[in-house]
This record gives sequence, C-alpha cells and structure tokens, in this order.
Amino acid sequence: MGRQNVSSESPWEDVVGYSRAVRVGRYIAVAGTTAPGDGAYEQSKNAFAKIGVALKHAGASFEDVIRTRMFVTDITQWEAVGRAHAEIFAKIKPAATMVEVKQLIGKDMLVEIEVDAIVKKRS
Repeated sequence: MGRQNVSSESPWEDVVGYSRAVRVGRYIAVAGTTAPGDGAYEQSKNAFAKIGVALKHAGASFEDVIRTRMFVTDITQWEAVGRAHAEIFAKIKPAATMVEVKQLIGKDMLVEIEVDAIVKKRS
C-alpha cells in the first residue's frame, strides 16, 4: 500500500510543505482548496473544479467522495456554498460539514473546501 502525493503545481505546496491530495491505498484526502471568483457560489464552484482535477489525478471521482468540509467566512452565505455542493453531490450525499471561520489565508477568500474519498473497487 504505497503513498501517492498529487501536486497542483502551486508554489505554496513547497513553501508550506503539503500536497493538493494524498492517496494511500483506496483512501484519498484532498487538502483545503480555495479558488478565485465573485462571491461564495463562484468560489465554491471553482474550488470544486480544482478538487475534481486532484481526485482524477489520484484515480478517483466525485462519486468516491465520502466526506466534505466547507469553511466559510460568512455563514449567511451557506445557501450559495450549499448550492454549489448540491450541484455535484445531490445524489452522492457524502457526510458534510460547513462551519464559519474567522478568516482564510487570503482576505478575498470566502470559502475553503476539503474532501475525503475512498476509491470503490472496480471490476
């Protein structure tokens, strides 16, 4: 059971010492992911797009996601973030958490999202 680190080519990965995603066996953890955009909905959509790329590079898809965590700087924006989440996960229904945080690493960032996945055994 080897370890696969997935990079997004972000310069911050080496500065901070992290990977966009890590796969060990069938388990994949995708790091907290932010993305630019106008408002919480667009930032969420863009973050999920980046997460989808990381999952693909790790040999998975959104259907393998078992948990999502959404960190928002303004909980009154929960519906916008939730709408972006539902566009991907309405039928998959992973365990999900959304919490308000004081601030993210960039002052314009409104949402940060991380996911955990377990790759299904494929026949």
